Formats: sequence, C-alpha cells, structure tokens
Amino acid sequence: MRSENIYRMFGVDERIAALVREEEDRLQEHFRKIDETAEYNQLKVIRAMQENGISGACMLETTGYGYDDFGRDRLEKVYADIFRTEDALVRSQIVCGTHALTVALFGNTRPGDEILSPVGMPYDTLQTVIGLSGARGSLKEYGVGFRSVELLPDGGFDFEGIRATINEKTRLVEIQRSRGYSARRTFSTAEIGELIRFIRTVKKDVIVMVDNCYGEFTETIEPSEVGADMVVGSLIKNPGGGIAPVGGYIAGTEECVGRAAARLTGPGLEKELGPSLGNNRLLYQGIFLSPTVTAGAVKGAMLAAAVYERLGYPAAPGSSDPRYDIIEAITLGSPEKIISFCRGVQRASAVDAFVAPEPSPMPGYDSDIIMANGSFISGSSIELSADGPLRDPYTVFFQGGITYPHSKLGVVMSCQQMLEDGFLEL
Repeated sequence: MRSENIYRMFGVDERIAALVREEEDRLQEHFRKIDETAEYNQLKVIRAMQENGISGACMLETTGYGYDDFGRDRLEKVYADIFRTEDALVRSQIVCGTHALTVALFGNTRPGDEILSPVGMPYDTLQTVIGLSGARGSLKEYGVGFRSVELLPDGGFDFEGIRATINEKTRLVEIQRSRGYSARRTFSTAEIGELIRFIRTVKKDVIVMVDNCYGEFTETIEPSEVGADMVVGSLIKNPGGGIAPVGGYIAGTEECVGRAAARLTGPGLEKELGPSLGNNRLLYQGIFLSPTVTAGAVKGAMLAAAVYERLGYPAAPGSSDPRYDIIEAITLGSPEKIISFCRGVQRASAVDAFVAPEPSPMPGYDSDIIMANGSFISGSSIELSADGPLRDPYTVFFQGGITYPHSKLGVVMSCQQMLEDGFLEL
C-alpha cells in the first residue's frame, strides 16, 4: 500500500506526494546498489564483533577512572578491525567531530610544525581550531602553522600547488572528505588514495589525517585502507547509528592514536583512562546499525536531489551521481527559501515538530546559521536534519534520517512548506 493517504494527515498536497513517488520509482536501481553496499558493510561490522568476542559483559558500566573497562577496549578493537587500522580511540569523552579532530591535531603536531589542507579551506569550526578566527586555545597560539591549497576550477587536486607548498615544516596533511558548507564536491576513497600516494612522493614521513565525518559506510572501503594514518569522525553522525548519545573516534596507526589519547587524557595515561558511563551498549549497537542507517540517509539525500532538480533547483551531488557522504546540497538562491525549507524539515520531525527554526549566530561560524533538527540525540546529524549559512549562494544542506521513510518525509514536508510559502510552482 502506498503512503499517499497518510501523507494527507500531514497536510501534504497530492501533487507533491505524486511528484515524490515518481522520482522515488525512478531511483530504484540506484537504491538497490546502495543496499548492496549496506549489506557488505553490515557483514563487515558483524565479523569484527565476532572476531573480538563481544559479549553481554562488554555492555557493563564503568565509572571514575574507567580502569580495566574491557568493553570499551574491545569496542576500540572492533573499530580498528572495521577501519583496518592498528588502533582506535572511541570515547564518550569526545563530544563532537570537531573535538575529535582537535584531539588528533593537537596530539600529533608540535610548535613550529605546519598543517596543510590540500583541498582548500576546511569548514568553519575547524578554522577556529586552527586559529584563523582569533579564538582562545587554538593551534596558532601553540605555534602550529597552517597552509592550504585550493582545488582546481574543475574541482580536482592541484598537485603542483601541493608539491610547492609542502616544506620541511609540514608535519600533518588534513584532508576533509565531505564538503562542509562549501560548494565543492565530496571526495571518494579512491580519490583520497590517489592524493595520499602523491603526497607520499613529495614527503614520505608526513602524517595524513582524513576528516571522515558523514562519509563512513557510504562505500565498501574507508580512507584508512588507502594510506591515511588517521581517520576521524563523530558518533552522532554515521557510525553512531542514531543511538550513540555522544562520542567520537580516531582510528589509525598505534603511534598517532596513542598521541591523540595522550592529549585527550594525559601523558602516560593515554587509553588507560576513560569510563564508559553506561554507554557501551549504545556505542556497540550504534556501530552495528550504522551501515543500514547510513544507507537510508544516502537514499534520502538522493531523493532530495531528484525532487529538487525536478523543481528547478541545482542539487549537488546530482540525483544520478555517485555518493560518498550523506549530505545533499540544494542551492535555493535566497535566505527566505532556506528558512522555508528548514521549517518544512522541522515539521517532519518526531521531536519538536512544532518548533519553527530561526537563523541565529553560532560559535565558530561567520554568518547566521539556520538548523532544523528535531532529534532524539541533541545535534545528531545522522538523524533527519537540514541546515545552512545565510550567505550567498544560499545553499541548504539536507542530511540524515535514521530510517529512509523519515528521510522521505523530510523531502515531502520541505516541499510542502515551500509550496505554502509561495516558493514552488507545481
């Protein structure tokens, strides 16, 4: 039975329901390929859990120092196996993706070193960490420099520019996989591998770190399998499966992970400390669910692209393009349309559906941001959400949905709100 009848209960115009249904039907072959990727990754996760002997005892709570928390320690072995790395740091004490990146960067650089971004400027909050905004406690205050090389006009890597920028001070190369709030595309694991191999020809011993946020499980391999020394992400994005209440991960070489752990806890303490506080079950179950949750979010993003392309709005990636993260960027062209879109997504939420999002300043960003996020976990962007800065070209970023039907409802309700506000013609 089709869901058009129940969409009427949400006040959805029948023309919108029909348009979305048509685009959904057209995408079925793409959806099948997404499901194949999810199946592969699901089995990879289950195998890692079996190989590490995960049991009910791994779910028990620890407090205080967290000494001998074998559930936490085995979870980190599971992550290391999934990402094919020597070691991993997976902790509730890491509060977001930017915090995980901060720990990795501070742990693996020293005064006088330089960080290089070969994919242009990183997203806004990481610019704050680097020290480009004058925020307290930045890497710049500790004498760590930063350089970036912009992408070529066609979106490719400027290999000669990268070669000319790497120098004796270049300690760490930071590759942001996803787009952030920029117009550039997300990079595939194969492209990242090509970039890493080139960097190694210029400076063999440089540390390569990949900001993997939003990209986990969208492919059957991860950047750590093509040469990255560290991959870093947030547990309230893909790998938390929508149920991890907090946390972040750093997976990579034993040396890099150890230095990051020393920054998180303290020199000599490293991974020995850090209580699970009753979160182990949620973190295990989150990584277990992640492949299928991520697949649902990818399908929702693809549907959003197809529908808004049909309505005349540029979408990136396009509805038939390969996908390497869960984010869909839709250029709406005005602040009023971004606000309308986000309010529609909020109306699709199970939590706080009655709230009308308003643009406001946000720490780490240089323009007002609007966010629609009626989530069970505060700020979770693997759950249905939409956000964007109110700046030209006025692009909204749609992502998440623990289930595909919820992602689909987000697309439907964004269209409905845009229609009611006079921004769509059907």
